[in-house]
Amino acid sequence: MDYYEVIRKRRSVRKYQDREVKEDKLKRILEAARIAPSATNAQPWRFIVVREKEVREKLKAAYSRPWFWTAPVVICACGIPSQAWRRSDGKSYLDVDVAIAMDHLILTATAEGLGTCWIGAFDPVEVKRILNLPPGVEPIVLTPLGYPAGLPESKSRKPWNEVIQYI
Repeated sequence: MDYYEVIRKRRSVRKYQDREVKEDKLKRILEAARIAPSATNAQPWRFIVVREKEVREKLKAAYSRPWFWTAPVVICACGIPSQAWRRSDGKSYLDVDVAIAMDHLILTATAEGLGTCWIGAFDPVEVKRILNLPPGVEPIVLTPLGYPAGLPESKSRKPWNEVIQYI
C-alpha cells in the first residue's frame, strides 16, 4: 500500500474479527515502533504485547469497552520517565516520543491490513497492576490490534486554512 493511501485509510477501529494475528505481521508492526525516532535517540519506551485471552479480559477493569479487550491482541505503549530527554525549560519529551512510536505502530498496522484504536481514557493504576509493570514504567497509550470487522467512515477534517499557517 502506498504511504499516502495508508495515512488516508487509517481509522479508529472498534470492531474486530475473531482471527489470529500472525507473528510475522506482529513483528513488522512492532519493529516499526522500535525504530521510531525519539528526542536524543533516548527510546524511552517499552511495548507490552498482550495475546493471552485471560490477561486481555482482565484489562476490561482498566477500559471496559468489549471491542477493546476482545480484540486478538492488545498493545500497551509505556514510557520510562527517567530515560526521557528534557528540554532546557524542563519539559519532558516522554509523551511525544511514545506518541511518535505509537503512530509508527498504528500506521504499519494499517499497511498490514489490521486495525487499531488509540486509547488514552484508561485507568493507568489498573493497567500497571494487571500488566505487572515495574516502578518507573508508565502506561501511556493502549490499542487493540486485529483484523477489522468493518471500517468506520472517514471523519471530517478541519479545513487547510484552520490548521496550516505560513509566516
